[in-house]
Amino acid sequence: MKHTIKISILALTLGLMSFSVAPIVKNATQKATETAPITWKASIIDVGEIPQGTPKLIQYEFTNTGKSTVIITKVQGSCGCTATDYTKEPIAPGKTAVIKATYNASNVGAFTKTVTVTTNVDTTPTVLTFKGTVLGKA
Repeated sequence: MKHTIKISILALTLGLMSFSVAPIVKNATQKATETAPITWKASIIDVGEIPQGTPKLIQYEFTNTGKSTVIITKVQGSCGCTATDYTKEPIAPGKTAVIKATYNASNVGAFTKTVTVTTNVDTTPTVLTFKGTVLGKA
């Protein structure tokens, strides 16, 4: 009998502990906006129709909206058909910079490619996208 009372009191205590008050957290979108260290002018670019055999330059502009300096540590295209370039200089708060991707438009047809950007201020790399259609030679 005493054993049953002890188990009941233990179960009641554990049950009451599960009703703790959670802190009020700001809406996730608002929090992400307030803390986002980089603001992209556009993360998806539609280049439209481009001629076959003519490399296409795509530029992604961003602003350092954070409180610390941004350093781009890596930029990588999704395939060998996309060459990338970026500033190697630190980007101070409030300053802008550009990521460049050059697409080798050798294959006719619609395409969608990505450029992955890694920085010192984001825990997850940013994936930028460009798309369009390569037109065959007439």
